[in-house]
Amino acid sequence: MTTRFPTYFVSHGGGPWPWMKDQFGHAYDKLEASLVDIKRQVGERPKAVLVVTSHWEAAGYLASSGDAPGMIYDYGGFPPHTYQIRYPAPGQPQLAERAAALLAASGLTSGVDPQRGFDHGTFSMLYPIYPEADMPVVQVSIRHGYDPLEHIQAGRALAPLRDEGVLIIGSGLSFHNLRQFGPSGQAASHAFDGWLRHAMLDLPPQERTAALLHWSEAPGARAAHPREDHLMPLMVALGAAEQEPAALAYHEDDFFGSLAVSSFRFGAAAT
Repeated sequence: MTTRFPTYFVSHGGGPWPWMKDQFGHAYDKLEASLVDIKRQVGERPKAVLVVTSHWEAAGYLASSGDAPGMIYDYGGFPPHTYQIRYPAPGQPQLAERAAALLAASGLTSGVDPQRGFDHGTFSMLYPIYPEADMPVVQVSIRHGYDPLEHIQAGRALAPLRDEGVLIIGSGLSFHNLRQFGPSGQAASHAFDGWLRHAMLDLPPQERTAALLHWSEAPGARAAHPREDHLMPLMVALGAAEQEPAALAYHEDDFFGSLAVSSFRFGAAAT
């Protein structure tokens, strides 16, 4: 490979939204367009995608190592057809082993899980980017406890993969309070997202990292993230490109009518 790939933190949306356009209408048009555009930004085709998913938590960092991962329908109350979705992308056991070894070499507890299937933080987000499902995919879990520094360290450990043909995507949500996923969440989402965009886009790298380490002190932080599981993939994506500039990959101020949500790219786009 001649390319050092950027890393991404993407807000992955709710449930199996790419298969519910009749129900959601145009609610996901901007997010979908931003995901589709990742392929253009990346340029050279990756050898594989490593997804750090907010929907997989473990005591250590685990990498999915199956050849043909199954499906995990980790959502409820959706139409019957969304429990029949298939995203038949292959796994890549060698990449899973490589990721686990890099994490272990940095002193982080790690391992592989050959049984882990694709959760919706992975397949819903990847479908617009690689609808053919022909791109090898390995998932990496976040770790219980949600330690920001440790997740940044995990990103630092995984950084060499960027020079080995691997696209790293952290999949979460910049606002994740399901009890206020609407007008009641407007104030908190706008306050926190404004802080987050400033921290990611305007601060120099050292200050940017420091800001993320103290994210819970930001305006609206705990209202935006009562549990910070959906913020941890951002820490990993940043850690894997810690000294490189960030760009806004997606933003809406009126997601579902009222919410501010964002995605970020770390490192330069190819095109």
